[in-house]
Amino acid sequence: MTRPRYYAPAGGLPPQTQLTTDRAVFTEAYAVLPRGTMTDIVTSLLPFWEQTRLWVIARPLSGFSETFSQYIVEVSPGGGSDRPELDPRAEGVVFVVAGALTLTLGDATHELAEGGYAFIPPGQEWTLHNRGEGTATFHWIRKAYQVVDGIDAPEAFVTNEADVVAGEMPGTNGAWTTQRFVDPTDIRHDMHVNIVNFEPGGAIPFPETHVMEHGLYVLEGKAMYLLNDDWVEVQEGDFMWLRAFCPQACYAGGPGRFRYLLYKDVNRHAVLSRQLV
Repeated sequence: MTRPRYYAPAGGLPPQTQLTTDRAVFTEAYAVLPRGTMTDIVTSLLPFWEQTRLWVIARPLSGFSETFSQYIVEVSPGGGSDRPELDPRAEGVVFVVAGALTLTLGDATHELAEGGYAFIPPGQEWTLHNRGEGTATFHWIRKAYQVVDGIDAPEAFVTNEADVVAGEMPGTNGAWTTQRFVDPTDIRHDMHVNIVNFEPGGAIPFPETHVMEHGLYVLEGKAMYLLNDDWVEVQEGDFMWLRAFCPQACYAGGPGRFRYLLYKDVNRHAVLSRQLV
């Protein structure tokens, strides 16, 4: 099996001679943040995090995607947090793309290397630290968990991409596979964060149009991606943000694999607005 690659931004600033023409776009249906937009000037800090900075690449916006936030977090040696999450309703997924991190979940300690994945349910006590000598970078996807009376919230778990079998999409002969970190039939989960893989020439051959919102971070390779009615060229390090019902399709042109980390909301009723009378 080919060893996975994970693109992580390095920050910095472009030279004054660089052209401003780029692929960044924000529309009513989708947004594309090319990897070049993740510069030093747009990093953020968080309360109770030490020696850490992050790029906020998605956050709830009224009238756009409203269910999740996604950060790319860069932790310097010795950095991290004993109070990482301040919202008791928030669930999260941590996915490591560079370096290594030490995660505690209650009394248990886990070492997360590249490809390391952790699901953190709402109300979970946890800490995260970089005990190594190099910088560590991870994706942190957060969502307000939708409680359902009579259904327990899922428990925390830790794994690595290397231990998750890629399921072949029907009729694709392995050209399109998905690594699912939770059982799709487990109704306790109201979000899925998976890895989608395409071999060169692999494709989503129809415009998917559905209620799930998406965040797609390209881990490896390049492709042409259909967003609404626009074909957009994307590469590793780019992020795509899709609102509900935005048509999407893609084809991977090679020369290597095309892979992305995918968020989507699942398994819950649509929230209905109510006017006070």
